[in-house]
Amino acid sequence: MKRVMAIYGTRPEAIKFAPVIQAMREDAIIDPVVVVTGQHRSMLDQVNELFHIRPDYDLDIISAQQSLEDVTSRTLAGLREILGVEQPDAIVVQGDTTTAFASALSAFYHRIPVVHLEAGLRTGDVYSPYPEEMNRRLVSRLAALHLAPTSASALNLLREGVQPTSIVITGNTVIDALLSVAAQHPPYEDPTLARLEDDPRRILLVTMHRRESWGAPMARVGRAIAALSRRYPGLLIVVPVHRNPVVREALLPLLSRLPNVLISEPASYRDFVRLMMQSTLILTDSGGVQEEGPSLGKPVLVLRENTERPEALSAGTVRLVGTDQARIEWEVARLLGDPVAYAEMAQAINPYGDGAAAGRTVQSLHHMFGLGPAPEPFSSAGSTIVLDGDSSKISA
Repeated sequence: MKRVMAIYGTRPEAIKFAPVIQAMREDAIIDPVVVVTGQHRSMLDQVNELFHIRPDYDLDIISAQQSLEDVTSRTLAGLREILGVEQPDAIVVQGDTTTAFASALSAFYHRIPVVHLEAGLRTGDVYSPYPEEMNRRLVSRLAALHLAPTSASALNLLREGVQPTSIVITGNTVIDALLSVAAQHPPYEDPTLARLEDDPRRILLVTMHRRESWGAPMARVGRAIAALSRRYPGLLIVVPVHRNPVVREALLPLLSRLPNVLISEPASYRDFVRLMMQSTLILTDSGGVQEEGPSLGKPVLVLRENTERPEALSAGTVRLVGTDQARIEWEVARLLGDPVAYAEMAQAINPYGDGAAAGRTVQSLHHMFGLGPAPEPFSSAGSTIVLDGDSSKISA
């Protein structure tokens, strides 16, 4: 048996790790050890409960108004003893959180191979998203195995000099998790959201939380939402507000008293999947929602100036709108008022996965340990990368 430690600390990581942990538990070769840092707390616990994951270790590092330095130092300190005791054959980290970076660094200090789930995403700007873009680049420098979700992500790694033999294109495990929950057609758990079951209005779903949007950009988005609520009184705008006080201070004064704006606490993943399924249109700065929305056939307008997920841009199911108030209002109005424009974006094109990424991940671990062949890479409808020895090429 090979002991593989999965380390994560936020809700998005937990969602994307859940199918992998399940697949590792069902595997005859892998003995998983689950460690959570608690960079998020209640939102993280909700996902673990939904997918029946009981961590073996919980660092519980969260603190009020925690800084990036706090998360990094507490993660390093907490993992030092655990890695010494468990001595795993590899650790797996996911994505671009500070938990992922600090965990990869700790594994490096202990000479333990790092496997990077969702590797190779890039915007080209180290401050956007902040600190995620730098986190993911640093993890790439520390990783021994790069599990790229798409061909575009793999190509980013190749351009940076990563060896082709250490890259596997798996698809994104968020699609595994999404399809699993969506297939259950879950009813709402939150009584505030349960009212939507019988509400015939079109729904504009809004989520926003990124650090680079704090302050004036987030206030502009809030004013755009308020303007849209007045322009479309028959539209229901649902805003699950992040618990970060900075986000709440920017959005709640602008939105809390509008009659067709429903403010809720952050939705559980089960409720959020249901909410996406019921929505007409999604306005977000979330990376995961950029993958999930198109998988459900929902147009997504991204409240950012750039994205590390260009595949849906190419497919036409996602559009960057930034945080300019006039641009947001115009783009939403166009989709609500033009059925042709809406239909063009609502095509259920899924460039991110086929629901089998967790299986490819486990097979990739087998291959890294010399215990089996590499998996066949995930291929979406577009171009794919063929990894050929020490070189790479693009093929249709």
